[in-house]
Amino acid sequence: MSEAPTPSIPRPSGPSAKVLAVTSGKGGVGKTFVSANLAAALAKRGHRVLVLDADLGLANLDVVLNLHPKITLHDVFTGRAQLDQAIIAAPGGFSVLLAGSGMVEYSRLTPEVRNEFLQVLHSIMPRYDVVILDTGAGISDVVLFAVSLASEVLLVATPEPTSLTDAYAAVKVLAMQQKRTQIRMIVNQTARAGDGRAITGQLQQVIDRFVVPGAGRPIRLLHLGDIPADPAVRDGVMRRQLLLVNTPGSPAALAIGQLANKLDEVVLRRSTV
Repeated sequence: MSEAPTPSIPRPSGPSAKVLAVTSGKGGVGKTFVSANLAAALAKRGHRVLVLDADLGLANLDVVLNLHPKITLHDVFTGRAQLDQAIIAAPGGFSVLLAGSGMVEYSRLTPEVRNEFLQVLHSIMPRYDVVILDTGAGISDVVLFAVSLASEVLLVATPEPTSLTDAYAAVKVLAMQQKRTQIRMIVNQTARAGDGRAITGQLQQVIDRFVVPGAGRPIRLLHLGDIPADPAVRDGVMRRQLLLVNTPGSPAALAIGQLANKLDEVVLRRSTV
């Protein structure tokens, strides 16, 4: 099977959003939780943020945020609604563009889906400072396409061996197919301080040994931060409440705030100077 070329986005003139892809090798590691709460933390710092539910066909951002959209990306793609009608406000001070769940036609990356997605992203980029793509898990063509549109990749993993094995697989594909030279790691549900940095280092050693760089340079995993295991997270997910809004003083919420600070410093502010 031939490798699909990485699409190029026509860049709008003037200021344009920084596009971040939040992805994971394995499902169930808290990727959408991270996307939503990181958006709230960045919005609190004064950024205009939109989260685009790029998990086409298996979307669940609406569930996490307890939103009930009447219009979704599906309606925009099919011409039944305008883009502005599908963008809605979320708790936490940011905007969301939600996808419809159970849409079988979005399980494959067709030329139509590719073109519609590119058009939507091109339209929203001038309106925001940050666009977060909450992708699906794994290495399907739809996931890889969404990740290819981002200038920065945030890979979410947990300390579980299955999560790390799948994270390695995702890094390998991104290095070889998309010629990525760096990926930022977020380790969720850590038990002790420092666990995430150690895990990132161990994964880097495996990558250095077994992954042939696609861009002629070895891929670097940059440890962005950890989110500790915290009962407030599960409670918030079950209640469909945003952690940073309802329990901003919880350990996990404070950790996400630190992630936002670091992103602000090393990615967002750097891109505006």
